[in-house]
Amino acid sequence: MTTARDIMTAGAECAGAEESVLEAARKMTRLEVGALPICGTDDRLKGVITDRDIVVKVLGQGKDPAAVTAGSMAQGEAVTIGADDSAEEIFSTMTSHKVRRLPVIDGRRLVGMVSLADAARALSDPKAGQLIEALSTD
Repeated sequence: MTTARDIMTAGAECAGAEESVLEAARKMTRLEVGALPICGTDDRLKGVITDRDIVVKVLGQGKDPAAVTAGSMAQGEAVTIGADDSAEEIFSTMTSHKVRRLPVIDGRRLVGMVSLADAARALSDPKAGQLIEALSTD
């Protein structure tokens, strides 16, 4: 059975909740990623910030990215996947929450991120197609 641990990108770096959105964007650029988990000073996962969040919720609304904190972008409880959860569970979670990236948790510790592309590669062709279709609809 293929698990999240098998297909994730390990060592995910966090955007600090008190860090500015500008700093988070610079970190995304440096790491060449489109999303970062948001971690609080207590090292607990607060949410995920995406490049789209920055464009739509900050820049598109005329806000100063140096003045907005990454933590303010967290909405509700973060959707996560367990490190030992199967590719089928990743598929189900991404589909039901309509997300393209999931933080991977081992116990309470963030151990990586799994993306739509990671999940699609791990699933059979019909499932990959279903996942992409489900995430592409509003």
